[in-house]
Amino acid sequence: MKSLRDVRFGVASGVLALIACTASAPIMASPAAAVAQALPLVKTLVDDSRVASLIGNTRPEVSAETDRGVVEGTLALEHMQLLLKRPADREQALEQFMTEQQTPGSPNYHRWLSAQQLGLQYGPAQSDIDAVTTWLAQKGFKVNQISASRTMIDFSGTADLVRFAFGTEIHRLSVDGAPHIANVSDPKIPAALAPVVAGIVSLHDFRPHTNFKMHPEYTYNTSTSTYYALVPADLATIYNFNPLFAAGVRGQGQTIVLIEDTDVLSTGDIATFRYTFQLGNANFTQVQPGGCADPGDVAGNDAEAELDVEWAGAAAPGAALELASCADSSTTFGGLIAMQNLLNSTAPPAIMSVSYGECEAENGAAANAAYVSTYQQAAAEGVSVFVSSGDEGAASCDANAANATHGIGVSGFASTPYNVAVGGTDFGDTFAGTNGLYWKSATANSATYGSALSYIPEIPWNDSCASELISSYSGATTPYGSKSFCNSAAGFQNFRSTASGSGGPSGCASGSPALFSSGVVSGTCAGTPKPSWQAGLIGNPNDGVRDIPDVSLFAANGVWGHYFIFCYTGKSKEGGALCSGAPSGWSGAGGTSFSSPIMAGLQALVNQKVGGRTGNPNPTYYKLAAAEYGKTGSSLCDSSKGKAVGSTCTFRDVTQGDIDVNCTGTHDCYRPSGIYGVLSTSRTAYAPAYGTTTGWDFATGIGSVNATNLVNSWPK
Repeated sequence: MKSLRDVRFGVASGVLALIACTASAPIMASPAAAVAQALPLVKTLVDDSRVASLIGNTRPEVSAETDRGVVEGTLALEHMQLLLKRPADREQALEQFMTEQQTPGSPNYHRWLSAQQLGLQYGPAQSDIDAVTTWLAQKGFKVNQISASRTMIDFSGTADLVRFAFGTEIHRLSVDGAPHIANVSDPKIPAALAPVVAGIVSLHDFRPHTNFKMHPEYTYNTSTSTYYALVPADLATIYNFNPLFAAGVRGQGQTIVLIEDTDVLSTGDIATFRYTFQLGNANFTQVQPGGCADPGDVAGNDAEAELDVEWAGAAAPGAALELASCADSSTTFGGLIAMQNLLNSTAPPAIMSVSYGECEAENGAAANAAYVSTYQQAAAEGVSVFVSSGDEGAASCDANAANATHGIGVSGFASTPYNVAVGGTDFGDTFAGTNGLYWKSATANSATYGSALSYIPEIPWNDSCASELISSYSGATTPYGSKSFCNSAAGFQNFRSTASGSGGPSGCASGSPALFSSGVVSGTCAGTPKPSWQAGLIGNPNDGVRDIPDVSLFAANGVWGHYFIFCYTGKSKEGGALCSGAPSGWSGAGGTSFSSPIMAGLQALVNQKVGGRTGNPNPTYYKLAAAEYGKTGSSLCDSSKGKAVGSTCTFRDVTQGDIDVNCTGTHDCYRPSGIYGVLSTSRTAYAPAYGTTTGWDFATGIGSVNATNLVNSWPK
């Protein structure tokens, strides 16, 4: 029996003027759209006695057990966000125009809109906006801003005003020992306004989670005692960035924006990272878009900010790196405020990366719709948005948990049709016993500490005992059952974890879970419809919904001996370490928080090569993948070939392994015997959620990339 290793994880004035903005890229509106006028949706008098509920906007943590009573009525609730709907005909026209933006040969190909054009041509009627803002002002709220895109109203008030206007109380909660505030029922609005109001994005202070996992402490067995940690030189070798760098394609003239709700701990950490790995001086800035409140250094999240900046720069050493952060308000995630302010500015960015997440069923219908709307605006403006898919397999409502208990679910931050969802892989050399084929010895490292020799076969990143590869490597016959690895002492103690790259079908982007199934895809939950560019690719199911991830890159935190190095001098309890001497002593981590900014960096190289912004990359990814994989897949591009994989492949198809995690309970958990089961699409048979297959799959999407081939094959 092999033993992998022991792991120890251990408005007072009514209507405000719309903000005018002009994008920096070439802009031309569709002639038909330019003359169309939005028809008013508010057609009756606003009567407070006739109300409509905004369904799906109460956090699952709200219960009698967590409730600590109503907050004081004077409690200030700042920067609440009211999301507006477009008329159906304007939404349809916008979708058609956006399809033309991504269709080579169309007169609207790469003709991006400004936020003001988006609002005037496709937004709600001005009379509808007036009706909403007038009602808010009459209720005593201060309307801070109406977005230029006419999709979001930022307003502030008190808990008492919320109770009187929206018919819901704000209570204090105690959840897992932490204090919170949240509305205890779905808010209500006058029925006359319901046709134009999608919802209040948030009336609580629960925050999304970061998507990185620190490298844990390991106790080695003699046969598996060597680590091969990634540095920028390894990234360049494995994913074939070097020919681009040699040709001068390093991201010059491009800016990558990293979205955060914190500042970095230390700009010196970033300088040290770039100096050590010879990436050149950093062109790095920190901004608070639109003059939002500076969050300062937020402990823990500051590690997220630093790794995002460092590894985006590793993929595009010549690009400018901009950290855009806003402080969390009492009700709204600072990252969403930052994105809204950027996209409604006079110069929206060309590339954004977001490394935060929250499962759809907990995020709520209004918040899910807000991310759809925000990323849609970004895509219409030519902004490429990369979002980490998550670090919890197909169990996104169980992020950072030891077991999955809520069943299959995905992150609402990543499951929109307008962003690239970036998943996570690991390297398969340790499992195959071929480390020596792919890595130099430590004494032979390059001057920049690189040791990778070539492309390395990839498997899905998965730390769980439910992993078929971990289970079989450890001598178990099956990942499930009383004699499985998960139900053994070693598996229980060291590999009971949901940590793995995330993927799955959108299931609760709209609607609401059943009353007693909070956080579970149930009730009236419905997924985001499948975008046309995703349908038809080999492996992608005919399920009618958006499936993630789209692409994947290395994201492991050490379970097979591979993880990322980054410079983070934070507190040791947060994974910080001094960045001195050889980087082997620096902080180490994994997670799709790394793969997302790296893909954003790669997009900077694409934009440099084609000479402009490119909007949502997914239509191009899937078109290239369809040509490469065809109807039966490509054995030439099978990642399992390792260094023998085809040199002409744009994508590497990951075909070995899974993202399955251990589970308990009754939601999507196959447990024929034993305490712990495995996440499965069937409760009566083993149908792991999810395994790899030929072409697209829920574990890794299209697969990973050859950077040079992707850049050189991009249409102009």
